[in-house]
Amino acid sequence: MGLLSRKATCNTHGQDSSYFLGWEEYEKNPYDEIKNPNGIIQMGLAENQLSFDLIESWLAKNPDAANFKRDGQSIFRELALFQDYHGLPSFKNAMADFMSENRGNRVSFDPNKLVLTAGATSANETLMFCLANPGDAFLLPTPYYPGFDRDLKWRTGAEIVPIQCTSANGFRITKSALEEAYEQAQKLNLKVKGVLVTNPSNPLGTTTTRTELNHLLDFISRKKIHLISDEIYSGTVFASPGFISVMEVLKERKLENTDVFNRVHIVYSLSKDLGLPGFRVGVIYSNDAIVVAAATKMSSFGLISSQTQYLLSALLSDKNFTKNYLRENQIRLKNQHKKLVSGLEAAGIECLKSNAGLFCWVDMRHLLRSNTFEAEIELWKKIVYEVKLNISPGSSCHCNEPGWFRVCFANMSEETLKVALNRLKRFVDGPLSTKRSQSEHQRLKSLRKMKVSNWVFRLSFHDREPDER
Repeated sequence: MGLLSRKATCNTHGQDSSYFLGWEEYEKNPYDEIKNPNGIIQMGLAENQLSFDLIESWLAKNPDAANFKRDGQSIFRELALFQDYHGLPSFKNAMADFMSENRGNRVSFDPNKLVLTAGATSANETLMFCLANPGDAFLLPTPYYPGFDRDLKWRTGAEIVPIQCTSANGFRITKSALEEAYEQAQKLNLKVKGVLVTNPSNPLGTTTTRTELNHLLDFISRKKIHLISDEIYSGTVFASPGFISVMEVLKERKLENTDVFNRVHIVYSLSKDLGLPGFRVGVIYSNDAIVVAAATKMSSFGLISSQTQYLLSALLSDKNFTKNYLRENQIRLKNQHKKLVSGLEAAGIECLKSNAGLFCWVDMRHLLRSNTFEAEIELWKKIVYEVKLNISPGSSCHCNEPGWFRVCFANMSEETLKVALNRLKRFVDGPLSTKRSQSEHQRLKSLRKMKVSNWVFRLSFHDREPDER
Protein backbone atom coordinates (compact mmCIF):
# COMPACT_ATOMS: atom_id res chain seq x y z
CA MET A 1 0.00 0.00 0.00
CA GLY A 2 2.90 2.36 0.71
CA LEU A 3 3.78 2.30 -2.98
CA LEU A 4 0.39 3.83 -3.91
CA SER A 5 -0.75 7.43 -3.70
CA ARG A 6 -3.00 8.68 -0.90
CA LYS A 7 -5.69 9.31 -3.48
CA ALA A 8 -5.62 5.68 -4.60
CA THR A 9 -5.97 4.36 -1.06
CA CYS A 10 -8.32 6.92 0.49
CA ASN A 11 -11.97 6.11 1.17
CA THR A 12 -13.56 9.44 0.23
CA HIS A 13 -15.01 8.45 -3.15
CA GLY A 14 -18.44 7.79 -1.68
CA GLN A 15 -18.81 4.36 -3.24
CA ASP A 16 -19.92 2.99 0.14
CA SER A 17 -23.00 5.25 0.14
CA SER A 18 -26.37 3.47 0.23
CA TYR A 19 -27.01 5.20 -3.10
CA PHE A 20 -24.32 3.08 -4.76
CA LEU A 21 -24.82 0.00 -2.57
CA GLY A 22 -28.37 -0.31 -3.87
CA TRP A 23 -27.02 -0.42 -7.40
CA GLU A 24 -24.66 -3.23 -6.42
CA GLU A 25 -27.56 -5.29 -5.07
CA TYR A 26 -29.53 -4.69 -8.24
CA GLU A 27 -26.63 -5.82 -10.42
CA LYS A 28 -26.46 -9.10 -8.47
CA ASN A 29 -30.13 -9.84 -9.11
CA PRO A 30 -31.59 -7.63 -11.89
CA TYR A 31 -35.28 -7.88 -12.70
CA ASP A 32 -36.27 -9.25 -16.08
CA GLU A 33 -39.91 -9.80 -17.00
CA ILE A 34 -39.13 -13.17 -18.58
CA LYS A 35 -35.76 -14.38 -17.29
CA ASN A 36 -35.89 -13.12 -13.71
CA PRO A 37 -39.37 -11.89 -12.70
CA ASN A 38 -38.46 -12.01 -8.99
CA GLY A 39 -35.36 -9.87 -9.38
CA ILE A 40 -34.72 -6.36 -8.07
CA ILE A 41 -36.30 -3.55 -10.07
CA GLN A 42 -33.94 -0.61 -10.58
CA MET A 43 -35.63 2.56 -9.33
CA GLY A 44 -32.44 4.23 -8.19
CA LEU A 45 -31.10 5.16 -11.62
CA ALA A 46 -32.14 8.47 -13.20
CA GLU A 47 -32.16 7.38 -16.82
CA ASN A 48 -34.66 8.40 -19.47
CA GLN A 49 -35.62 5.35 -21.52
CA LEU A 50 -39.08 6.55 -22.56
CA SER A 51 -38.21 8.10 -25.93
CA PHE A 52 -35.52 5.91 -27.48
CA ASP A 53 -37.85 5.09 -30.37
CA LEU A 54 -37.89 8.74 -31.46
CA ILE A 55 -34.10 8.86 -31.77
CA GLU A 56 -33.94 5.43 -33.39
CA SER A 57 -36.51 6.57 -35.96
CA TRP A 58 -34.41 9.64 -36.75
CA LEU A 59 -31.29 7.49 -37.18
CA ALA A 60 -33.13 5.19 -39.59
CA LYS A 61 -34.16 8.21 -41.69
CA ASN A 62 -30.67 9.77 -41.57
CA PRO A 63 -28.20 6.91 -42.21
CA ASP A 64 -25.40 9.23 -43.34
CA ALA A 65 -24.99 10.66 -39.84
CA ALA A 66 -24.70 7.25 -38.18
CA ASN A 67 -22.47 5.92 -40.97
CA PHE A 68 -20.14 8.94 -40.78
CA LYS A 69 -20.90 10.19 -44.26
CA ARG A 70 -21.26 13.69 -45.67
CA ASP A 71 -23.19 14.04 -48.92
CA GLY A 72 -22.93 10.30 -49.35
CA GLN A 73 -19.13 10.25 -49.01
CA SER A 74 -17.35 8.64 -46.06
CA ILE A 75 -15.61 11.01 -43.64
CA PHE A 76 -14.49 8.19 -41.34
CA ARG A 77 -10.78 9.01 -41.72
CA GLU A 78 -11.41 12.68 -41.06
CA LEU A 79 -13.22 11.88 -37.82
CA ALA A 80 -10.77 9.16 -36.79
CA LEU A 81 -7.76 11.47 -36.85
CA PHE A 82 -6.76 13.94 -34.12
CA GLN A 83 -9.28 16.66 -33.34
CA ASP A 84 -8.61 19.88 -31.48
CA TYR A 85 -10.00 19.80 -27.93
CA HIS A 86 -12.07 22.89 -28.62
CA GLY A 87 -14.52 20.55 -30.38
CA LEU A 88 -16.22 20.54 -33.76
CA PRO A 89 -17.68 24.00 -34.53
CA SER A 90 -20.77 22.42 -36.06
CA PHE A 91 -21.49 20.53 -32.84
CA LYS A 92 -20.91 23.51 -30.55
CA ASN A 93 -23.22 25.64 -32.70
CA ALA A 94 -25.91 22.94 -32.65
CA MET A 95 -25.56 22.46 -28.90
CA ALA A 96 -25.82 26.21 -28.19
CA ASP A 97 -28.97 26.41 -30.34
CA PHE A 98 -30.49 23.37 -28.61
CA MET A 99 -29.84 24.87 -25.17
CA SER A 100 -31.64 28.02 -26.29
CA GLU A 101 -34.55 26.01 -27.68
CA ASN A 102 -34.78 24.11 -24.38
CA ARG A 103 -35.38 27.45 -22.67
CA GLY A 104 -38.05 28.61 -25.10
CA ASN A 105 -35.49 30.80 -26.91
CA ARG A 106 -35.89 33.36 -24.12
CA VAL A 107 -32.09 33.43 -23.88
CA SER A 108 -29.36 32.64 -26.36
CA PHE A 109 -25.99 30.98 -25.89
CA ASP A 110 -22.69 31.87 -27.53
CA PRO A 111 -20.91 28.71 -28.79
CA ASN A 112 -17.58 30.42 -28.07
CA LYS A 113 -18.43 30.28 -24.36
CA LEU A 114 -19.11 26.54 -24.45
CA VAL A 115 -16.59 23.98 -23.20
CA LEU A 116 -17.21 20.35 -24.18
CA THR A 117 -16.75 17.67 -21.52
CA ALA A 118 -17.30 13.94 -21.16
CA GLY A 119 -20.66 14.31 -19.41
CA ALA A 120 -21.90 16.54 -16.59
CA THR A 121 -19.72 14.67 -14.08
CA SER A 122 -16.62 15.93 -15.88
CA ALA A 123 -18.14 19.40 -16.29
CA ASN A 124 -18.81 19.84 -12.57
CA GLU A 125 -15.40 18.54 -11.56
CA THR A 126 -13.68 20.78 -14.11
CA LEU A 127 -15.48 23.80 -12.70
CA MET A 128 -14.31 22.84 -9.22
CA PHE A 129 -10.72 22.77 -10.47
CA CYS A 130 -11.25 26.20 -12.08
CA LEU A 131 -13.04 27.92 -9.19
CA ALA A 132 -11.78 26.34 -5.96
CA ASN A 133 -8.48 25.43 -4.35
CA PRO A 134 -8.17 22.27 -2.24
CA GLY A 135 -9.90 22.96 1.05
CA ASP A 136 -12.22 25.65 -0.35
CA ALA A 137 -15.96 25.04 -0.04
CA PHE A 138 -19.10 25.15 -2.16
CA LEU A 139 -22.54 25.45 -0.61
CA LEU A 140 -25.19 22.97 -1.83
CA PRO A 141 -28.91 22.98 -0.91
CA THR A 142 -30.15 19.72 0.60
CA PRO A 143 -31.22 17.24 -0.43
CA TYR A 144 -28.68 16.97 -3.25
CA TYR A 145 -27.52 14.38 -5.79
CA PRO A 146 -25.37 11.80 -3.94
CA GLY A 147 -22.81 11.71 -6.74
CA PHE A 148 -21.74 15.26 -5.95
CA ASP A 149 -19.73 13.94 -3.00
CA ARG A 150 -17.63 12.15 -5.59
CA ASP A 151 -17.80 14.61 -8.50
CA LEU A 152 -16.99 17.78 -6.58
CA LYS A 153 -14.70 16.55 -3.80
CA TRP A 154 -12.84 13.33 -4.48
CA ARG A 155 -10.06 14.49 -6.80
CA THR A 156 -10.30 18.26 -6.36
CA GLY A 157 -10.03 18.39 -2.58
CA ALA A 158 -12.94 20.86 -2.41
CA GLU A 159 -15.44 20.66 0.43
CA ILE A 160 -19.25 20.73 0.50
CA VAL A 161 -21.23 22.62 3.14
CA PRO A 162 -24.98 21.89 3.07
CA ILE A 163 -27.64 24.58 2.80
CA GLN A 164 -30.26 23.00 5.04
CA CYS A 165 -33.65 23.00 3.35
CA THR A 166 -36.69 21.38 4.96
CA SER A 167 -40.09 19.94 4.12
CA ALA A 168 -41.75 22.83 6.00
CA ASN A 169 -41.63 24.90 2.79
CA GLY A 170 -41.18 22.13 0.22
CA PHE A 171 -37.36 22.16 0.51
CA ARG A 172 -37.15 25.64 -1.02
CA ILE A 173 -33.98 27.73 -0.72
CA THR A 174 -34.36 30.68 1.65
CA LYS A 175 -32.20 33.69 2.41
CA SER A 176 -31.75 32.56 6.01
CA ALA A 177 -30.65 29.06 4.97
CA LEU A 178 -28.01 30.55 2.65
CA GLU A 179 -26.64 32.78 5.41
CA GLU A 180 -26.61 29.95 7.95
CA ALA A 181 -24.64 27.71 5.57
CA TYR A 182 -22.14 30.48 4.94
CA GLU A 183 -21.71 31.05 8.67
CA GLN A 184 -21.27 27.32 9.23
CA ALA A 185 -18.48 27.25 6.64
CA GLN A 186 -16.76 30.11 8.41
CA LYS A 187 -16.99 28.27 11.73
CA LEU A 188 -15.24 25.35 10.02
CA ASN A 189 -12.55 27.75 8.73
CA LEU A 190 -13.56 27.03 5.14
CA LYS A 191 -13.33 29.67 2.44
CA VAL A 192 -16.60 29.67 0.48
CA LYS A 193 -16.03 29.98 -3.27
CA GLY A 194 -19.58 29.50 -4.47
CA VAL A 195 -22.99 27.85 -4.48
CA LEU A 196 -24.03 24.94 -6.69
CA VAL A 197 -27.68 24.17 -7.40
CA THR A 198 -29.46 21.70 -9.66
CA ASN A 199 -32.35 23.24 -11.57
CA PRO A 200 -34.59 21.33 -11.98
CA SER A 201 -33.66 19.73 -8.69
CA ASN A 202 -32.20 16.27 -8.35
CA PRO A 203 -33.66 14.60 -6.23
CA LEU A 204 -36.75 16.78 -5.69
CA GLY A 205 -38.00 16.91 -9.28
CA THR A 206 -38.96 20.58 -8.87
CA THR A 207 -37.95 23.67 -10.80
CA THR A 208 -36.22 26.50 -8.98
CA THR A 209 -38.50 29.51 -8.56
CA ARG A 210 -37.70 33.04 -9.69
CA THR A 211 -37.70 34.04 -6.01
CA GLU A 212 -35.03 31.45 -5.22
CA LEU A 213 -32.93 32.46 -8.22
CA ASN A 214 -33.05 36.08 -7.09
CA HIS A 215 -32.04 35.02 -3.57
CA LEU A 216 -29.06 33.18 -5.05
CA LEU A 217 -27.95 36.07 -7.27
CA ASP A 218 -28.27 38.56 -4.41
CA PHE A 219 -26.31 36.20 -2.16
CA ILE A 220 -23.37 35.65 -4.53
CA SER A 221 -23.32 39.38 -5.24
CA ARG A 222 -23.00 40.21 -1.53
CA LYS A 223 -20.44 37.49 -0.83
CA LYS A 224 -18.53 37.98 -4.12
CA ILE A 225 -18.60 34.25 -4.88
CA HIS A 226 -19.62 32.00 -7.80
CA LEU A 227 -22.87 30.29 -8.74
CA ILE A 228 -22.98 27.01 -10.69
CA SER A 229 -26.40 26.13 -12.06
CA ASP A 230 -26.54 22.47 -13.10
CA GLU A 231 -29.39 22.49 -15.64
CA ILE A 232 -29.11 18.98 -17.06
CA TYR A 233 -32.83 18.30 -16.47
CA SER A 234 -34.02 21.52 -18.16
CA GLY A 235 -35.76 19.64 -20.99
CA THR A 236 -37.66 17.29 -18.66
CA VAL A 237 -40.11 19.89 -17.29
CA PHE A 238 -43.54 18.39 -17.96
CA ALA A 239 -45.88 20.60 -15.90
CA SER A 240 -46.20 24.17 -14.68
CA PRO A 241 -44.50 26.18 -13.41
CA GLY A 242 -42.10 26.17 -16.33
CA PHE A 243 -38.32 26.12 -16.25
CA ILE A 244 -36.50 29.38 -15.53
CA SER A 245 -32.80 29.36 -16.29
CA VAL A 246 -30.51 31.52 -14.21
CA MET A 247 -29.49 33.11 -17.52
CA GLU A 248 -33.04 34.44 -17.89
CA VAL A 249 -32.94 36.14 -14.50
CA LEU A 250 -29.53 37.64 -15.23
CA LYS A 251 -30.98 39.08 -18.43
CA GLU A 252 -34.14 40.36 -16.70
CA ARG A 253 -32.04 42.13 -14.06
CA LYS A 254 -29.76 43.60 -16.74
CA LEU A 255 -26.69 42.09 -15.12
CA GLU A 256 -24.85 41.36 -18.37
CA ASN A 257 -21.23 42.52 -18.38
CA THR A 258 -21.14 42.79 -14.59
CA ASP A 259 -18.97 40.94 -12.10
CA VAL A 260 -21.99 38.84 -11.07
CA PHE A 261 -22.62 37.87 -14.69
CA ASN A 262 -19.07 36.57 -14.98
CA ARG A 263 -19.42 34.53 -11.79
CA VAL A 264 -22.41 32.49 -13.02
CA HIS A 265 -21.69 29.21 -14.80
CA ILE A 266 -24.05 26.61 -16.29
CA VAL A 267 -23.59 22.86 -16.61
CA TYR A 268 -25.61 20.94 -19.19
CA SER A 269 -25.56 17.53 -20.85
CA LEU A 270 -27.61 15.33 -23.17
CA SER A 271 -27.74 12.47 -20.66
CA LYS A 272 -31.20 13.26 -19.26
CA ASP A 273 -33.13 15.23 -21.90
CA LEU A 274 -32.13 12.95 -24.78
CA GLY A 275 -31.47 9.87 -22.66
CA LEU A 276 -27.88 9.49 -23.87
CA PRO A 277 -25.68 9.06 -20.76
CA GLY A 278 -23.55 6.49 -22.55
CA PHE A 279 -22.55 9.05 -25.18
CA ARG A 280 -20.79 11.11 -22.45
CA VAL A 281 -21.79 14.54 -23.72
CA GLY A 282 -21.60 17.48 -21.33
CA VAL A 283 -20.87 21.19 -21.52
CA ILE A 284 -19.78 24.08 -19.35
CA TYR A 285 -21.14 27.50 -20.25
CA SER A 286 -19.38 30.43 -18.64
CA ASN A 287 -19.34 34.19 -19.17
CA ASP A 288 -15.79 34.35 -17.75
CA ALA A 289 -13.23 34.14 -20.55
CA ILE A 290 -10.51 32.91 -18.17
CA VAL A 291 -12.73 30.07 -16.92
CA VAL A 292 -13.58 29.10 -20.50
CA ALA A 293 -9.90 29.07 -21.49
CA ALA A 294 -8.82 27.04 -18.44
CA ALA A 295 -11.70 24.58 -18.69
CA THR A 296 -11.01 24.09 -22.39
CA LYS A 297 -7.41 23.11 -21.61
CA MET A 298 -8.63 20.73 -18.89
CA SER A 299 -11.14 19.16 -21.27
CA SER A 300 -8.31 17.30 -22.98
CA PHE A 301 -8.58 14.84 -20.05
CA GLY A 302 -12.19 14.03 -20.92
CA LEU A 303 -13.03 14.64 -24.56
CA ILE A 304 -16.18 13.78 -26.49
CA SER A 305 -15.26 11.61 -29.48
CA SER A 306 -15.38 13.27 -32.88
CA GLN A 307 -17.74 10.56 -34.11
CA THR A 308 -20.21 11.36 -31.34
CA GLN A 309 -19.97 15.08 -32.03
CA TYR A 310 -20.60 14.57 -35.75
CA LEU A 311 -23.62 12.35 -35.21
CA LEU A 312 -25.22 14.62 -32.62
CA SER A 313 -24.52 17.83 -34.55
CA ALA A 314 -26.65 16.41 -37.37
CA LEU A 315 -29.40 15.33 -34.98
CA LEU A 316 -29.52 18.59 -33.01
CA SER A 317 -29.44 20.67 -36.21
CA ASP A 318 -32.71 19.07 -37.33
CA LYS A 319 -35.08 21.61 -35.78
CA ASN A 320 -38.23 19.68 -36.68
CA PHE A 321 -36.86 16.68 -34.83
CA THR A 322 -35.74 18.56 -31.71
CA LYS A 323 -39.04 20.45 -31.43
CA ASN A 324 -41.12 17.28 -31.76
CA TYR A 325 -38.79 15.29 -29.50
CA LEU A 326 -38.90 17.77 -26.61
CA ARG A 327 -42.69 18.01 -26.79
CA GLU A 328 -43.32 14.25 -27.04
CA ASN A 329 -40.71 13.36 -24.41
CA GLN A 330 -42.32 15.74 -21.92
CA ILE A 331 -45.74 14.18 -22.59
CA ARG A 332 -44.35 10.71 -21.91
CA LEU A 333 -42.61 11.84 -18.74
CA LYS A 334 -45.82 13.44 -17.51
CA ASN A 335 -47.82 10.27 -18.13
CA GLN A 336 -45.25 8.01 -16.44
CA HIS A 337 -44.98 10.42 -13.51
CA LYS A 338 -48.76 10.38 -13.11
CA LYS A 339 -48.77 6.57 -13.02
CA LEU A 340 -46.10 6.53 -10.31
CA VAL A 341 -47.87 9.13 -8.16
CA SER A 342 -51.27 7.41 -8.44
CA GLY A 343 -49.71 4.02 -7.69
CA LEU A 344 -48.01 5.41 -4.61
CA GLU A 345 -51.25 6.99 -3.45
CA ALA A 346 -52.99 3.63 -3.81
CA ALA A 347 -50.36 2.28 -1.40
CA GLY A 348 -50.99 5.13 1.06
CA ILE A 349 -47.78 6.94 0.13
CA GLU A 350 -47.47 10.55 -0.97
CA CYS A 351 -44.66 12.52 -2.51
CA LEU A 352 -43.53 16.10 -2.92
CA LYS A 353 -45.45 17.78 -5.73
CA SER A 354 -43.06 17.87 -8.67
CA ASN A 355 -43.05 19.05 -12.26
CA ALA A 356 -39.75 17.88 -13.75
CA GLY A 357 -37.03 15.27 -13.73
CA LEU A 358 -37.02 11.49 -13.92
CA PHE A 359 -37.93 10.79 -10.27
CA CYS A 360 -40.18 11.69 -7.35
CA TRP A 361 -39.23 12.68 -3.80
CA VAL A 362 -41.32 10.18 -1.86
CA ASP A 363 -42.51 10.58 1.72
CA MET A 364 -42.32 7.30 3.67
CA ARG A 365 -41.94 8.83 7.11
CA HIS A 366 -45.11 7.11 8.32
CA LEU A 367 -43.50 3.72 7.57
CA LEU A 368 -40.50 4.29 9.84
CA ARG A 369 -40.16 2.40 13.12
CA SER A 370 -38.85 5.61 14.67
CA ASN A 371 -37.94 9.09 13.48
CA THR A 372 -34.25 8.25 12.95
CA PHE A 373 -31.89 7.66 10.07
CA GLU A 374 -31.23 4.17 11.48
CA ALA A 375 -34.93 3.43 10.96
CA GLU A 376 -34.72 4.90 7.46
CA ILE A 377 -31.89 2.54 6.50
CA GLU A 378 -33.78 -0.34 8.12
CA LEU A 379 -36.81 0.43 5.92
CA TRP A 380 -34.58 0.88 2.86
CA LYS A 381 -33.03 -2.56 3.37
CA LYS A 382 -36.49 -4.14 3.59
CA ILE A 383 -37.51 -2.45 0.35
CA VAL A 384 -34.33 -3.59 -1.41
CA TYR A 385 -34.13 -7.17 -0.09
CA GLU A 386 -37.79 -8.05 0.55
CA VAL A 387 -39.79 -5.87 -1.82
CA LYS A 388 -36.98 -6.11 -4.38
CA LEU A 389 -36.96 -2.43 -5.36
CA ASN A 390 -33.80 -0.35 -5.42
CA ILE A 391 -34.68 3.19 -4.33
CA SER A 392 -32.40 5.85 -2.84
CA PRO A 393 -32.79 6.79 0.85
CA GLY A 394 -32.88 10.48 1.66
CA SER A 395 -29.84 10.18 3.91
CA SER A 396 -27.74 9.36 0.82
CA CYS A 397 -28.91 12.75 -0.54
CA HIS A 398 -27.98 14.45 2.77
CA CYS A 399 -31.61 15.17 3.62
CA ASN A 400 -31.85 16.21 7.28
CA GLU A 401 -35.27 14.56 7.76
CA PRO A 402 -35.49 10.72 7.95
CA GLY A 403 -38.03 8.95 5.79
CA TRP A 404 -37.74 10.56 2.37
CA PHE A 405 -36.68 8.51 -0.68
CA ARG A 406 -35.88 9.25 -4.32
CA VAL A 407 -37.80 6.93 -6.65
CA CYS A 408 -37.03 6.95 -10.40
CA PHE A 409 -39.73 6.20 -12.96
CA ALA A 410 -38.36 6.94 -16.45
CA ASN A 411 -35.87 4.08 -16.77
CA MET A 412 -38.51 1.36 -17.14
CA SER A 413 -41.56 0.35 -19.12
CA GLU A 414 -45.10 1.00 -17.94
CA GLU A 415 -45.46 -2.74 -17.29
CA THR A 416 -42.37 -2.85 -15.06
CA LEU A 417 -43.60 0.22 -13.16
CA LYS A 418 -46.88 -1.60 -12.47
CA VAL A 419 -44.98 -4.58 -11.07
CA ALA A 420 -42.94 -2.29 -8.82
CA LEU A 421 -45.99 -0.46 -7.50
CA ASN A 422 -47.88 -3.71 -6.86
CA ARG A 423 -44.91 -5.01 -4.85
CA LEU A 424 -44.79 -1.83 -2.79
CA LYS A 425 -48.53 -1.89 -2.12
CA ARG A 426 -48.39 -5.51 -0.90
CA PHE A 427 -45.56 -4.54 1.43
CA VAL A 428 -47.41 -1.56 2.91
CA ASP A 429 -50.71 -3.46 3.21
CA GLY A 430 -49.04 -6.46 4.84
CA PRO A 431 -47.81 -6.77 8.45
CA LEU A 432 -45.13 -4.13 8.91
CA SER A 433 -42.01 -5.13 10.77
CA THR A 434 -42.20 -1.79 12.56
CA LYS A 435 -45.03 -3.42 14.62
CA ARG A 436 -46.89 -0.12 14.44
CA SER A 437 -50.61 -0.62 15.00
CA GLN A 438 -53.05 0.13 12.21
CA SER A 439 -54.65 2.94 14.20
CA GLU A 440 -51.25 4.55 14.80
CA HIS A 441 -50.48 4.19 11.11
CA GLN A 442 -53.73 5.95 10.17
CA ARG A 443 -53.20 8.66 12.78
CA LEU A 444 -49.76 9.51 11.43
CA LYS A 445 -51.07 9.38 7.89
CA SER A 446 -53.81 11.90 8.77
CA LEU A 447 -51.29 14.16 10.47
CA ARG A 448 -49.03 13.98 7.42
CA LYS A 449 -51.90 14.93 5.10
CA MET A 450 -52.74 17.86 7.34
CA LYS A 451 -49.12 19.06 7.22
CA VAL A 452 -49.04 18.74 3.43
CA SER A 453 -52.27 20.73 3.12
CA ASN A 454 -50.92 23.46 5.38
CA TRP A 455 -47.67 23.56 3.40
CA VAL A 456 -49.55 23.94 0.11
CA PHE A 457 -51.52 26.85 1.62
CA ARG A 458 -48.38 28.54 2.89
CA LEU A 459 -46.62 28.09 -0.45
CA SER A 460 -49.51 29.64 -2.37
CA PHE A 461 -49.84 32.55 0.06
CA HIS A 462 -48.41 35.28 -2.21
CA ASP A 463 -45.65 32.78 -3.21
CA ARG A 464 -43.56 34.12 -0.32
CA GLU A 465 -40.83 32.46 1.65
CA PRO A 466 -41.11 32.25 5.48
CA ASP A 467 -38.26 34.71 5.95
CA GLU A 468 -39.93 37.23 3.65
CA ARG A 469 -43.14 37.53 5.69
